Amino acid sequence: MTSASRPHEAHVAAQFGSNAQAYFDSADHAAGGDLLAIARLVAGRPDCCVLDLGCGGGHVTYAAAPYAGDVVACDLSIEMLAVVADEAARRGFGNVATRQGSAENLPFSDAAFDMVLSRFSAHHWGDLGQALREMRRVVKPDGLAVVVDVVSPGRTALHDTFLQAVELLRDPSHVRDYSPTEWSDALRAAGFEPAEPVAARLRLAFAPWIARIGTPPSLVAAIRELQARMPPAVAEHFAIEADGSWTLDTALFEARPAPETRTA
Repeated sequence: MTSASRPHEAHVAAQFGSNAQAYFDSADHAAGGDLLAIARLVAGRPDCCVLDLGCGGGHVTYAAAPYAGDVVACDLSIEMLAVVADEAARRGFGNVATRQGSAENLPFSDAAFDMVLSRFSAHHWGDLGQALREMRRVVKPDGLAVVVDVVSPGRTALHDTFLQAVELLRDPSHVRDYSPTEWSDALRAAGFEPAEPVAARLRLAFAPWIARIGTPPSLVAAIRELQARMPPAVAEHFAIEADGSWTLDTALFEARPAPETRTA
């Protein structure tokens, strides 16, 4: 059985494989202060070995490759990996390799990487705890994990329910946008010491956001109806605009492996 043959993983691979070029072309994914922060962190560890986990269109790979010794771009979708391999070659990054694999069952040896990076992928993972344990397994004891993702604002239950509902209507491979507290707790449980997260906001223009995943018109209509029915506090927090464009909370988490517990 391949890593993509289990039901949820197969769904994710199919959903994104058919839209691989759209995610490479996405302006929302190709730029941002978080990418600049990741590049600076990699530059601070010259010649390090980097894993880009859930690489998608490869934007983390392209940010890391000029500074890293080697970068492995890993994703469930072979179509995504083909896009990354082609673009890395076009940019002259001879230090980039691709590998198909699941976040919950990484095809790498223990302590194989100096840095494990993941951006806008974790909300699709079927088992966050297991994926983070795998990240901890493959990163070196003095290494660094960096995760960027959309986060639940943690204001009220309604804010959270609205966010998850819209995400799921738009993309049925969505699992959850976790809150910063949930992230910090999960990282600690997996054997990391997380730093204070770096919060940011991400505006998503509605039309390209819907188009790049191919949301059916009936579900687009459901999203717009849900947006229209939200009370002012929710609409204001997510800055819902007349055309459906909205703004999400994101966070960047740096986490270092916790020292091994020793018993007498």
